[in-house]
Amino acid sequence: MTTASAVKTNSVEEQAKKARKAAKTLSILTTKEKNEALHTVADALEAGYESILSANLTDLKNGEDKGFGAAFMDRLSLTKERIFDFAAGLRQVAGLPDPIGDVMSGWTLDNGLKVEEVRVPLGVIGMIYEARPNVTADAAGLALKSGNAIVLKGGSSALNSNQAIIEIMHHALEKTKIPKDAVQFIATADREATKQLFTMKEHIDVLIPRGGASLIKAVVENATVPVLETGVGNCHIYVDKEADAEKAINILINAKTDRPAVCNAAETLIIHEEWLNKHKNLLADCLKKHGITVHGDESAAAALPDVVPAGESDWANEYLSLDLAVKIVASLEQAMEHIDRYGTKHSESIITENRETAKKFMQLADAAALYHNASTRFTDGGALGFGAEIGISTQKLHARGPMGLPALTTRKYLMSGDGQTR
Repeated sequence: MTTASAVKTNSVEEQAKKARKAAKTLSILTTKEKNEALHTVADALEAGYESILSANLTDLKNGEDKGFGAAFMDRLSLTKERIFDFAAGLRQVAGLPDPIGDVMSGWTLDNGLKVEEVRVPLGVIGMIYEARPNVTADAAGLALKSGNAIVLKGGSSALNSNQAIIEIMHHALEKTKIPKDAVQFIATADREATKQLFTMKEHIDVLIPRGGASLIKAVVENATVPVLETGVGNCHIYVDKEADAEKAINILINAKTDRPAVCNAAETLIIHEEWLNKHKNLLADCLKKHGITVHGDESAAAALPDVVPAGESDWANEYLSLDLAVKIVASLEQAMEHIDRYGTKHSESIITENRETAKKFMQLADAAALYHNASTRFTDGGALGFGAEIGISTQKLHARGPMGLPALTTRKYLMSGDGQTR
């Protein structure tokens, strides 16, 4: 007797096989053909936004019934504006240079053999993600432009929204040169289906997990397929003793309050004690005005009102809310020690008018994105001009930071000779 899990597992493998076959066709399409397809999909998503919103309402209602928190519900929620934004992201990706076929380097050996190092697609990407339905369109668009097929496994919380998006994308792709099988969506909440992706090395070339720490850890520790690891964002802002007060406040408020539930929002504020002594009233008024709850060390509690005593978890975890950990230090070195211990290698920012201090911070801080006098909210593919991003890599191999089109390629060495032997 065949179990339901076995049926679903077999279905996942069939989807991966279809993606592998479609990847062959996709890999040889022209840039024009891929761009036209992305524009067609973008137009279709805008035209079908009402059906996506209807499906999203079902997911939101289910989320309310399950008691999901405000940060999670924000990531799950779609609006007409958000749908049009990810459609615009697809058009932006279409307008970016196509990396496929780029000659990265080339030379001729002494024997006359010509060598070229050329960008090619990865092949089939497996994408495992939580909550955010926009990832469905963003990831598919980047994969298709870079010549890759993709197998998507979204979280069960956004199942209806994702299915509505995929249905529109498939109908649109039928009018293009890209086979619709190049975008596969695993429409089940069965965890066994997700685990199946972890080990399908013969069909999946790379896995990209995008979500909370537990999801990423599960993929990294259990997958036999190579993993492009994205990471959580315990991002810090360090206000140096020579920081301009207005810049520091404006950057902090943007990084903390613009969208608290995203991974590039600031979670910890580190302040030099000299700066705090001069500007504590300004800082306190600003934090209160924006409804920010401070979780601070003893020095922060002595200088600022209504401080919640900070424990170990306050320094280590993402709040994804209007909560902020505050640490007071006596030097740049102490700030760096704190970041080294608790940072997640995502994004870190220093606010200072001293260029030498900023240079030292940039040299020593170990993160994918570093800022001087700017908000961490810019660690985003769209903000940096990559178009939509497939994730933000916090690892050091292959890709780091926001992953755009070049991160979804590998390379081939093409040799051309005239009878050379060795």
